[in-house]
Amino acid sequence: MRYISTRGLPTDTPRSFTDILLRGLAPDGGLYMPVEYPRVDSEMLTKWADRFREGGYAALAFEVMRLFVDDIPPADLEAMCQRAYNADNFGSDVVTPMTQLEDGIWLLHLSNGPTAAFKDMAMQMLGQLFEYVLEKEGRELNIVGATSGDTGSSAEYAMLGKDNIRVFMLTPAGRMTPFQQAQMYGLDDPAIINIALEGVFDDCQDVVKAISADADFKEKYSIGAVNSINWARLLAQVVYYVAAWIQAGGSSVKKVSFSVPTGNFGDICAGHVARSMGVPIDKLIVATNENNVLDEFFRTGIYRVRSAAETFETSSPSMDISKASNFERFIFDLVGRDQELVRDLFANKLVNEGEFSLADSSVFRDTRIRFGFLSGSSTHADRLDSIQSVYRHDKVIIDPHTADAWKVARDAMRGGVVDPPLVVLETALPVKFAQTIQEALGFTPDTPKRFEGIEDAKRHVIDLPNDVEAVKQLIREVVGD
Repeated sequence: MRYISTRGLPTDTPRSFTDILLRGLAPDGGLYMPVEYPRVDSEMLTKWADRFREGGYAALAFEVMRLFVDDIPPADLEAMCQRAYNADNFGSDVVTPMTQLEDGIWLLHLSNGPTAAFKDMAMQMLGQLFEYVLEKEGRELNIVGATSGDTGSSAEYAMLGKDNIRVFMLTPAGRMTPFQQAQMYGLDDPAIINIALEGVFDDCQDVVKAISADADFKEKYSIGAVNSINWARLLAQVVYYVAAWIQAGGSSVKKVSFSVPTGNFGDICAGHVARSMGVPIDKLIVATNENNVLDEFFRTGIYRVRSAAETFETSSPSMDISKASNFERFIFDLVGRDQELVRDLFANKLVNEGEFSLADSSVFRDTRIRFGFLSGSSTHADRLDSIQSVYRHDKVIIDPHTADAWKVARDAMRGGVVDPPLVVLETALPVKFAQTIQEALGFTPDTPKRFEGIEDAKRHVIDLPNDVEAVKQLIREVVGD
């Protein structure tokens, strides 16, 4: 298995998995993708289902990831999967249990990990991979990431105590919930450096990309990435789509559809990869909040990014994103892996004009017909209604991001455009968004024992302006020349 950049040249040499693992963005600013997706057939899917039932989630993760990772010995990869996905980290070897809700909708629980967010599903594996490769190569890594809420804490907890790794995590100042801030800022460790940046998440993400694009700085300070621009993180997320299909009935249900709350297009891009491999997925529903850049594209064919001033602050803050980093991966597949066209769209039109359109292109119809994408959006009122409805009918409390996905899923089911089973991907435990739950239900969710008193801890965070050089200077001071 080899990997290429979405913006590269046909003459570029494809790279191995461990070569791209620590790189994040490709040198040309593109994102790494496999040269081709491995294909799975009914026999392999049956084998995977048996492995999941007998060996749990870790066994399934190994079977899926080994198709993409051929430069790590299988025994080592399997051991990493076992260390990442176990009852100690997730409360059960099943890791991703499912609950059946009304109207043929299922809820895939992805928030049982150390930080109560779906990001743990990938980060726990990423931490194992990073430590393994760094030890083999005898080097260190300075991770520079951006978070709109949950990526930061998931990354920091996954990397905490790992040898040869520091984490510089950029957060949009004042844009996360008190619980989310406490999870990150409460960590007192010299290898964890939290940065509150003036602006919104997209500003943080732009700084990360600018640092990664500076080849000399990146090389000198061993800069790596944990955001979903990192292919390994996306790969780890493919596994739970397979687990959901198995738990929904496997071969007895033929195909399963998914409704995914997304702002950066990473979570649902993993579903696109799974579907492209041959996993029996029918529809992939993109669910956004008021920041509906992705919904607009799938409805109109126009991808138009928003400025910080145009990015709404909502009650599902982890989706307050107007530049979807992983979207380039899907467009790469949509346009037939035409690297020159992807370069023009993302490095030219999007940069200079703030948008591009495929509305008049013959490939736009493929978003629904060939790739199975649908979309929808929701408002704060919709989120409150969804939280109330699920609790009233199923006695299950969902967080506001999951509520976005549930609302769009229910609309699709009632509109007859999707057949059951339809799986909603959970984003986080509701305790992380207590204020919205209080508004919807009149009470706050219980705080798991492991999080009691978390908001009372001393804060460790550095305030910086929205300036790439300011962040670089901090990295220089911490790492040293």
